[in-house]
Amino acid sequence: MTSRPMTYHIYHSTRFAYQHQVSFSHNLIRLKPRDTNIQKLLHFSLNIDPIATEIEPYEDFFGNRLHHLLIREPHHLLKVVAKSTVSIDQDAIESQQGRQEKAKVLSTAEAMERMNFLTLPTLDARQYTLHSPLIRGASEPLIAYVKESIHLERSLYEGVYEFMGRIYENFSFVSGFSDVNTPVQDVFEAKKGVCQDFAHLAITALRSLGLPVRYVSGYIETTPPEGEVKLFGSDASHAWFSIFIPGFGWFDFDPTNNVVPAHQHILLGYGRDYTDIAPMQGVVFGSGTSHLGVMVDVSRD
Repeated sequence: MTSRPMTYHIYHSTRFAYQHQVSFSHNLIRLKPRDTNIQKLLHFSLNIDPIATEIEPYEDFFGNRLHHLLIREPHHLLKVVAKSTVSIDQDAIESQQGRQEKAKVLSTAEAMERMNFLTLPTLDARQYTLHSPLIRGASEPLIAYVKESIHLERSLYEGVYEFMGRIYENFSFVSGFSDVNTPVQDVFEAKKGVCQDFAHLAITALRSLGLPVRYVSGYIETTPPEGEVKLFGSDASHAWFSIFIPGFGWFDFDPTNNVVPAHQHILLGYGRDYTDIAPMQGVVFGSGTSHLGVMVDVSRD
């Protein structure tokens, strides 16, 4: 089979402006996309201003690509620019879609029974059934909500697909309502949030049933309204979730857009929740407030 790649270019700029001078900055940067059977990283560059004293690349426990960054030069402004070029294999996506069709035959009860098998994929997936920093136990109303779609004798894949669609229909995308620390229950009661909220909501609900689900971070190709020109930097980071079906592997679902991710989604990394794959996390030595500015652009050849 001949590969038919699509090439994407990702520009991700993060800018911290500090009220007072910072004497030392220590950061973890997660902006380098992963390689998978569907996507391959062709190029990656990382530019730091001011120049970092130390930059150490490594992989974390989940296989995500990180950079450990130290800046010892006093500064009022920190800017991190990551540029990536990623190739998406459309033939691999078609193969993935064939795997989705096969996975539909497995019921939720059969999937949960197979989670007891001592295989390496199943043992690895079990960690995604547990609580994590931002994913705790689901409330009774949330459990009842997910059970409207997930039944023991029903196809697990089809149940999760329906659940994704219900989140899309029942919740409104509202920027500014929440932040990374907003409890899932608040999002559920308000019926609004952003992509990371909808991913956390789905993960919380599905894990409450004992299912292995992980948080996925990345980018999505967007198009401007008809007749308008896309502006550089008008994109944003994106988040969705992935569920493990024993014997078939991991399957992604995007409740923000009610789609199964395919060629328009670019994977950055994954973990138990947002804290495992936050684009930047750090500690600074200084005082006063700071202002964060993020600019993202995704373009296709």
